[in-house]
Amino acid sequence: MSTTTTAPAREAAAGTPAPKAAQSAEGRIGLRGNLRHIGALARRNALQIKANPESVFEVVLMPIIFILLFTYVFGGAIAGKGNQDAYVNYLVPGMMAMTGLNIAMAVGTGVNEDFKKGIMDRFRSMPIARSSVLVAKIVVEVGRMLVATAILLGMGFLLGLEIKTSVLDLLAAVGLSVVFGASLMWIFILLGLSMKTAQGVQGVAMLVLMPLQFGSSIFSPPSSMPGWLQSFTDYNPLSNLADAARNLINGGPVAHSVWMTLGWAVVITVVTAPLAVAKFRKKT
Repeated sequence: MSTTTTAPAREAAAGTPAPKAAQSAEGRIGLRGNLRHIGALARRNALQIKANPESVFEVVLMPIIFILLFTYVFGGAIAGKGNQDAYVNYLVPGMMAMTGLNIAMAVGTGVNEDFKKGIMDRFRSMPIARSSVLVAKIVVEVGRMLVATAILLGMGFLLGLEIKTSVLDLLAAVGLSVVFGASLMWIFILLGLSMKTAQGVQGVAMLVLMPLQFGSSIFSPPSSMPGWLQSFTDYNPLSNLADAARNLINGGPVAHSVWMTLGWAVVITVVTAPLAVAKFRKKT
Protein backbone atom coordinates (compact mmCIF):
# COMPACT_ATOMS: atom_id res chain seq x y z
CA MET A 1 0.00 0.00 0.00
CA SER A 2 1.55 3.31 -1.10
CA THR A 3 1.57 6.42 1.01
CA THR A 4 1.47 9.90 -0.48
CA THR A 5 3.55 12.49 1.34
CA THR A 6 2.56 16.10 0.93
CA ALA A 7 5.11 18.81 0.26
CA PRO A 8 4.62 20.57 3.63
CA ALA A 9 5.05 17.24 5.42
CA ARG A 10 8.27 16.51 3.51
CA GLU A 11 9.56 19.99 4.35
CA ALA A 12 8.71 19.52 8.03
CA ALA A 13 10.38 16.10 8.08
CA ALA A 14 13.47 17.53 6.42
CA GLY A 15 13.64 20.31 8.98
CA THR A 16 13.10 23.07 6.41
CA PRO A 17 11.45 26.28 7.59
CA ALA A 18 7.73 26.82 7.21
CA PRO A 19 6.56 28.80 4.21
CA LYS A 20 7.06 32.53 4.42
CA ALA A 21 3.31 33.10 4.27
CA ALA A 22 2.84 31.07 7.45
CA GLN A 23 5.68 32.87 9.21
CA SER A 24 4.16 36.25 8.46
CA ALA A 25 0.61 35.32 9.40
CA GLU A 26 0.37 38.16 11.87
CA GLY A 27 1.24 40.67 9.20
CA ARG A 28 -1.66 39.40 7.03
CA ILE A 29 -4.31 39.66 9.75
CA GLY A 30 -6.85 42.24 8.68
CA LEU A 31 -9.05 44.54 10.71
CA ARG A 32 -11.89 42.02 10.98
CA GLY A 33 -9.49 39.34 12.13
CA ASN A 34 -7.98 41.64 14.75
CA LEU A 35 -11.41 42.59 16.06
CA ARG A 36 -12.40 38.92 16.24
CA HIS A 37 -9.24 38.08 18.18
CA ILE A 38 -9.75 41.02 20.54
CA GLY A 39 -13.35 39.93 21.17
CA ALA A 40 -12.37 36.33 21.91
CA LEU A 41 -9.54 37.34 24.24
CA ALA A 42 -11.69 39.93 25.99
CA ARG A 43 -14.30 37.24 26.60
CA ARG A 44 -11.58 35.01 28.05
CA ASN A 45 -10.45 37.77 30.41
CA ALA A 46 -14.03 38.46 31.46
CA LEU A 47 -14.61 34.77 32.18
CA GLN A 48 -11.49 34.79 34.35
CA ILE A 49 -13.01 37.57 36.43
CA LYS A 50 -16.28 35.62 36.67
CA ALA A 51 -14.39 32.54 37.85
CA ASN A 52 -12.46 34.61 40.40
CA PRO A 53 -14.97 37.12 41.86
CA GLU A 54 -12.49 38.11 44.58
CA SER A 55 -10.60 40.04 41.91
CA VAL A 56 -13.40 42.61 41.74
CA PHE A 57 -13.40 43.36 45.47
CA GLU A 58 -10.87 46.12 44.91
CA VAL A 59 -13.05 47.70 42.22
CA VAL A 60 -16.12 47.57 44.47
CA LEU A 61 -14.62 48.49 47.83
CA MET A 62 -11.87 51.00 47.05
CA PRO A 63 -14.18 53.78 45.75
CA ILE A 64 -16.37 53.40 48.84
CA ILE A 65 -13.43 53.44 51.25
CA PHE A 66 -11.67 56.38 49.59
CA ILE A 67 -14.70 58.64 49.31
CA LEU A 68 -15.71 58.03 52.93
CA LEU A 69 -12.15 58.49 54.17
CA PHE A 70 -11.40 61.72 52.33
CA THR A 71 -14.85 63.25 52.86
CA TYR A 72 -14.92 62.81 56.61
CA VAL A 73 -11.19 63.14 57.35
CA PHE A 74 -10.22 66.00 55.02
CA GLY A 75 -13.60 67.46 54.03
CA GLY A 76 -14.06 69.47 57.21
CA ALA A 77 -10.52 70.86 57.08
CA ILE A 78 -10.75 71.88 53.41
CA ALA A 79 -14.38 72.97 53.04
CA GLY A 80 -15.01 73.88 56.68
CA LYS A 81 -16.66 71.95 59.49
CA GLY A 82 -20.17 70.93 58.52
CA ASN A 83 -19.57 71.63 54.82
CA GLN A 84 -18.69 68.11 53.76
CA ASP A 85 -21.46 68.19 51.14
CA ALA A 86 -19.64 70.96 49.30
CA TYR A 87 -16.41 68.99 49.45
CA VAL A 88 -18.13 65.94 47.92
CA ASN A 89 -18.82 67.98 44.79
CA TYR A 90 -15.14 68.88 44.67
CA LEU A 91 -13.80 65.43 45.54
CA VAL A 92 -15.85 63.02 43.40
CA PRO A 93 -14.81 64.43 39.98
CA GLY A 94 -11.18 64.31 41.10
CA MET A 95 -11.52 60.74 42.30
CA MET A 96 -12.78 59.76 38.86
CA ALA A 97 -9.26 60.52 37.64
CA MET A 98 -7.70 58.56 40.51
CA THR A 99 -9.87 55.51 39.79
CA GLY A 100 -8.48 55.17 36.29
CA LEU A 101 -4.95 55.53 37.61
CA ASN A 102 -5.34 52.76 40.19
CA ILE A 103 -6.91 50.33 37.71
CA ALA A 104 -4.16 51.10 35.19
CA MET A 105 -1.59 50.04 37.78
CA ALA A 106 -3.43 46.72 38.24
CA VAL A 107 -3.18 46.12 34.47
CA GLY A 108 0.61 46.27 34.65
CA THR A 109 0.84 43.75 37.48
CA GLY A 110 -1.66 41.48 35.72
CA VAL A 111 0.38 41.40 32.51
CA ASN A 112 3.52 40.61 34.50
CA GLU A 113 1.81 37.75 36.34
CA ASP A 114 0.43 36.32 33.08
CA PHE A 115 3.99 35.89 31.84
CA LYS A 116 4.98 34.17 35.08
CA LYS A 117 2.07 31.72 34.74
CA GLY A 118 2.98 30.83 31.15
CA ILE A 119 -0.30 32.11 29.70
CA MET A 120 1.57 34.24 27.18
CA ASP A 121 3.35 31.14 25.89
CA ARG A 122 -0.03 29.78 24.82
CA PHE A 123 -0.84 33.01 23.01
CA ARG A 124 2.54 32.89 21.28
CA SER A 125 1.64 29.58 19.62
CA MET A 126 -1.62 30.96 18.25
CA PRO A 127 -1.93 32.70 14.85
CA ILE A 128 -3.16 35.98 16.32
CA ALA A 129 -1.90 39.54 16.27
CA ARG A 130 0.26 40.21 19.31
CA SER A 131 -1.39 43.61 19.82
CA SER A 132 -4.82 41.95 20.21
CA VAL A 133 -3.69 40.36 23.50
CA LEU A 134 -2.93 43.77 25.01
CA VAL A 135 -5.93 45.57 23.52
CA ALA A 136 -8.28 42.88 24.84
CA LYS A 137 -6.88 43.37 28.33
CA ILE A 138 -7.48 47.11 28.09
CA VAL A 139 -11.06 46.54 26.88
CA VAL A 140 -11.89 44.44 29.94
CA GLU A 141 -10.15 46.84 32.34
CA VAL A 142 -12.12 49.74 30.85
CA GLY A 143 -15.22 47.78 31.84
CA ARG A 144 -13.88 47.46 35.37
CA MET A 145 -13.18 51.19 35.37
CA LEU A 146 -16.78 51.93 34.41
CA VAL A 147 -18.04 49.72 37.25
CA ALA A 148 -15.75 51.47 39.76
CA THR A 149 -16.84 54.89 38.48
CA ALA A 150 -20.51 53.94 38.78
CA ILE A 151 -19.96 52.86 42.40
CA LEU A 152 -18.04 56.08 43.10
CA LEU A 153 -20.85 58.20 41.70
CA GLY A 154 -23.44 56.18 43.60
CA MET A 155 -21.62 56.82 46.88
CA GLY A 156 -21.23 60.45 45.90
CA PHE A 157 -24.99 60.84 45.44
CA LEU A 158 -25.58 59.23 48.84
CA LEU A 159 -23.20 61.75 50.43
CA GLY A 160 -24.76 64.77 48.73
CA LEU A 161 -23.23 65.00 45.25
CA GLU A 162 -25.24 67.32 42.99
CA ILE A 163 -25.08 67.49 39.19
CA LYS A 164 -25.29 71.23 38.55
CA THR A 165 -25.09 70.93 34.76
CA SER A 166 -26.75 68.00 32.97
CA VAL A 167 -26.64 64.24 32.64
CA LEU A 168 -24.87 64.61 29.28
CA ASP A 169 -22.12 66.64 30.95
CA LEU A 170 -21.79 63.94 33.60
CA LEU A 171 -21.46 61.28 30.88
CA ALA A 172 -18.87 63.46 29.15
CA ALA A 173 -16.86 63.60 32.38
CA VAL A 174 -17.04 59.81 32.70
CA GLY A 175 -16.02 59.33 29.07
CA LEU A 176 -13.08 61.71 29.44
CA SER A 177 -11.89 59.81 32.52
CA VAL A 178 -12.16 56.49 30.66
CA VAL A 179 -10.20 57.77 27.65
CA PHE A 180 -7.40 59.09 29.84
CA GLY A 181 -7.40 55.99 32.04
CA ALA A 182 -7.10 53.75 28.96
CA SER A 183 -4.07 55.73 27.81
CA LEU A 184 -2.43 55.26 31.21
CA MET A 185 -2.88 51.49 30.89
CA TRP A 186 -0.34 51.45 28.06
CA ILE A 187 2.27 52.95 30.41
CA PHE A 188 1.69 50.27 33.01
CA ILE A 189 1.53 47.48 30.43
CA LEU A 190 4.96 48.60 29.23
CA LEU A 191 6.13 48.69 32.84
CA GLY A 192 4.70 45.21 33.47
CA LEU A 193 6.53 43.88 30.42
CA SER A 194 9.81 45.51 31.50
CA MET A 195 9.95 44.61 35.20
CA LYS A 196 10.92 41.15 36.45
CA THR A 197 8.26 40.81 39.15
CA ALA A 198 4.75 42.08 39.90
CA GLN A 199 6.09 43.49 43.17
CA GLY A 200 8.59 45.52 41.20
CA VAL A 201 5.79 46.90 39.04
CA GLN A 202 3.83 47.92 42.12
CA GLY A 203 6.86 49.51 43.76
CA VAL A 204 7.78 51.64 40.76
CA ALA A 205 4.13 52.50 40.13
CA MET A 206 3.65 53.80 43.67
CA LEU A 207 6.72 56.01 43.34
CA VAL A 208 5.07 57.58 40.31
CA LEU A 209 1.48 57.59 41.53
CA MET A 210 1.93 59.24 44.90
CA PRO A 211 3.41 62.55 43.62
CA LEU A 212 0.94 62.66 40.72
CA GLN A 213 -2.09 62.03 42.93
CA PHE A 214 -1.30 64.31 45.84
CA GLY A 215 0.52 66.93 43.76
CA SER A 216 -2.68 67.66 41.85
CA SER A 217 -6.08 69.28 42.29
CA ILE A 218 -7.77 65.94 43.02
CA PHE A 219 -8.09 66.36 46.78
CA SER A 220 -7.57 70.06 47.47
CA PRO A 221 -7.41 73.36 45.55
CA PRO A 222 -3.87 74.20 44.35
CA SER A 223 -4.28 77.73 45.74
CA SER A 224 -3.53 76.34 49.21
CA MET A 225 -0.20 74.88 48.04
CA PRO A 226 3.26 76.49 47.90
CA GLY A 227 4.12 78.29 44.67
CA TRP A 228 6.52 75.64 43.39
CA LEU A 229 3.92 72.92 43.93
CA GLN A 230 1.26 75.00 42.19
CA SER A 231 3.53 75.13 39.15
CA PHE A 232 3.77 71.34 39.22
CA THR A 233 -0.02 70.93 39.45
CA ASP A 234 -0.48 73.23 36.43
CA TYR A 235 1.37 70.69 34.25
CA ASN A 236 0.09 67.58 36.01
CA PRO A 237 -2.28 65.76 33.61
CA LEU A 238 -4.33 64.50 36.56
CA SER A 239 -5.09 68.10 37.50
CA ASN A 240 -6.32 68.79 33.98
CA LEU A 241 -8.57 65.74 34.09
CA ALA A 242 -9.87 66.53 37.58
CA ASP A 243 -10.58 70.16 36.63
CA ALA A 244 -12.30 69.12 33.40
CA ALA A 245 -14.54 66.57 35.16
CA ARG A 246 -15.23 69.03 38.01
CA ASN A 247 -16.32 71.82 35.67
CA LEU A 248 -18.41 69.44 33.56
CA ILE A 249 -20.30 68.40 36.70
CA ASN A 250 -20.36 71.67 38.66
CA GLY A 251 -20.29 74.15 35.80
CA GLY A 252 -17.43 76.33 34.62
CA PRO A 253 -15.04 76.70 31.68
CA VAL A 254 -14.07 73.31 30.32
CA ALA A 255 -12.44 73.84 26.93
CA HIS A 256 -8.82 74.25 28.10
CA SER A 257 -8.89 71.37 30.58
CA VAL A 258 -10.70 69.02 28.19
CA TRP A 259 -8.31 69.67 25.30
CA MET A 260 -5.28 69.37 27.57
CA THR A 261 -6.56 66.02 28.90
CA LEU A 262 -7.28 64.70 25.41
CA GLY A 263 -3.87 65.92 24.25
CA TRP A 264 -2.14 64.09 27.09
CA ALA A 265 -4.14 60.92 26.32
CA VAL A 266 -3.16 61.02 22.63
CA VAL A 267 0.52 61.68 23.35
CA ILE A 268 0.73 58.93 25.98
CA THR A 269 -0.98 56.40 23.71
CA VAL A 270 1.02 57.29 20.59
CA VAL A 271 4.32 57.02 22.47
CA THR A 272 3.75 54.03 24.77
CA ALA A 273 1.37 51.75 22.83
CA PRO A 274 3.88 50.95 20.01
CA LEU A 275 6.62 50.47 22.61
CA ALA A 276 4.41 48.11 24.62
CA VAL A 277 3.45 46.05 21.55
CA ALA A 278 7.10 45.88 20.41
CA LYS A 279 8.19 44.81 23.89
CA PHE A 280 5.44 42.18 23.96
CA ARG A 281 6.56 40.75 20.60
CA LYS A 282 10.17 40.65 21.75
CA LYS A 283 9.30 39.12 25.10
CA THR A 284 7.09 36.41 23.62
